[in-house]
Amino acid sequence: MRSENTVLILTPVKNAEAFLESYFRLLYRLTYPRNLLSVALVESDSEDQTYQRLTDKLPELRQLFRAADLYKKDFGFKIAPHQPRWTPALQLERRTVLAKSRNYLLFRAIQDESWVLWLDIDLVDYPPDIIERLLATGKEIVQPHCVNCESGKTFDLNAWRDKGRLHLGDLRSEGDLVRLHGVGGTMLLVKADLHREGLVFPPFLYGKKSRLIRRRNFMVRFRDVRQMLRGEYYGELETEGLGIMAHDMGYECWGMPNLEIKHWNG
Repeated sequence: MRSENTVLILTPVKNAEAFLESYFRLLYRLTYPRNLLSVALVESDSEDQTYQRLTDKLPELRQLFRAADLYKKDFGFKIAPHQPRWTPALQLERRTVLAKSRNYLLFRAIQDESWVLWLDIDLVDYPPDIIERLLATGKEIVQPHCVNCESGKTFDLNAWRDKGRLHLGDLRSEGDLVRLHGVGGTMLLVKADLHREGLVFPPFLYGKKSRLIRRRNFMVRFRDVRQMLRGEYYGELETEGLGIMAHDMGYECWGMPNLEIKHWNG
């Protein structure tokens, strides 16, 4: 690890008040040097006290890390009470908004950092040396294996290979580092210069025309969206779209199937 490997941790949040304590607990126990870490969050469309809680936390973050910032950007996207966020009919709009939120945060926060670590607000556990282990791969886009904290099964199904047929849970036997086509955003390390070159999270379906049948293992909650598109769709949204865009730019994406992080099961 070289001293110039500064890392910008980016987290989009919405109605995240219940997860803030665990988020900061995990953040504070990272073993990566704090003088090389910057933290930025964007809050959007919350109906709880997420933004106020983060505002109160900002002075502490600025004392502990190289830099810390908080942004607010509302998109007017609301989910009805008691409606799960994975409801099929919501996915196209929800992930479009999430892509816009990620891009907004990236463009506002990035300065001179060497790397960007995308980090979900609702992770339950990850190794304190996770940044060192991701950097040690030498890969420009790499992610660990995000599993459900209760079942231990693969949680982040946006990380896949071979047109969605294989996820990280299917690739353990290939070793500790495997190629991916689509990536997830629960935790994703990206070389900052790739973002500077134009690698973003597409807020639209990016890529070539594909048949629904090729994605037989695609998450069930997206099925109705694909049916709405008459069995065909063009490309991928958000994190998966970033993976496809990276390949189009000449970069490879990688996953670590045996390096697990845990996500809340909701």
